[in-house]
Amino acid sequence: MEKLPIYLRKPIFEKLFQVAEYSKLSKEEREMYDVSLKRKWDEKAVLDYAKEEGKKEERAKAEAEKIESAFKMLQNGFDVEMISDIIGLPIEEIQKLK
Repeated sequence: MEKLPIYLRKPIFEKLFQVAEYSKLSKEEREMYDVSLKRKWDEKAVLDYAKEEGKKEERAKAEAEKIESAFKMLQNGFDVEMISDIIGLPIEEIQKLK
């Protein structure tokens, strides 16, 4: 069954056919398939982790830039509340920079 009829193209039937195909494999083929699938999942996990770490680094960099900008604005006589409104940092955090 290379091509499924339209009325059988539902997720439940597709999953059923996948299970049937898997059960037809020999022991060696199943082991190779399982190893391949595990490698695929491992690769996805590594990529997801790397993406998340990249996002954390970007957030930390953006936060550092905000703090640096707030510090410069304080040095130039800007009001704490105005800095908070412009940059989006809490007033308490800006006051710690004084």
